[in-house]
Amino acid sequence: MGGFNHPDICWRDNTAEHKQSRKLLECVDDNFLLQVIEEPTRRGAMLDLILTNKEGLVGDVKLKGSLGCSDHKMVEFRILRAARRACSKLTTLDFRRADFGLFRDLLGRIPWDKVLEGRGAQDSWLVFKGHLLQAQERCIPTKRKSSKNTKRPPWMNKELLGKVRQKKEAYRGWKQGQVAWEEYRETVQAAREQVRKAKALTEISLAGDVKDKKKSFYRYVSDKRRTRENVGPLWNETGDLVTQDMEKAEVLNDFFASVFTGKCLSHTAKVTEGRDWENAEPPTVGEDQV
Repeated sequence: MGGFNHPDICWRDNTAEHKQSRKLLECVDDNFLLQVIEEPTRRGAMLDLILTNKEGLVGDVKLKGSLGCSDHKMVEFRILRAARRACSKLTTLDFRRADFGLFRDLLGRIPWDKVLEGRGAQDSWLVFKGHLLQAQERCIPTKRKSSKNTKRPPWMNKELLGKVRQKKEAYRGWKQGQVAWEEYRETVQAAREQVRKAKALTEISLAGDVKDKKKSFYRYVSDKRRTRENVGPLWNETGDLVTQDMEKAEVLNDFFASVFTGKCLSHTAKVTEGRDWENAEPPTVGEDQV
């Protein structure tokens, strides 16, 4: 995000008058970025932009009054960060990668007649179980067991999953110099277009069946609303802790401006997680050198 000062760009049609502005459009397109500002931010021109590489990551974009002495409108938006999913610690045997030939060979080498000679049923079972587990550990790898939280999204089907895998393979090939940039770009654009269509069709289907399938609809809506809604308290220049949104915006604006003006700020900024910020030791943010 930031001020790009290209008033001749029409972001709705992706057109521009000047050569430098057209280069910016090409750069945005080549890097698969999406511009989310839709209203003018300064005197009828759209100069301040928010670029994201993931559709749906930025939402609730609002333009408000200017901040401080600036004649640019203040842009307020929300980063729609999904809640962290709990990782399953359960493991299961991965029989698809098992070496059954080695497994049979290891068990076949054991002289069972001598090993089990003179033993009862319980002792024989324990001996057999020990050898079986040793062979299993060598020949059958394990994998994390999928939990309920790791289910695929409702719009993901088998065909779309194949497209996403093709996109990852194309990226790997492009990084290794085996795939041309144009081919990689076409693969990514095709995959993203199909993802957008699949999401739209899923939402239309859920909305149409909301009377009969209320749980599916509200589950989908609740998953979309798992976001972090605010920035934690910050310290201002005088060392006071500020909690109001406008005061926090002023602190961040002053710190951002100090990078370019060379003004040294004596305060540090603190962003907290959750509600335990009162007793936590605040981290510090240093000033970047440009």
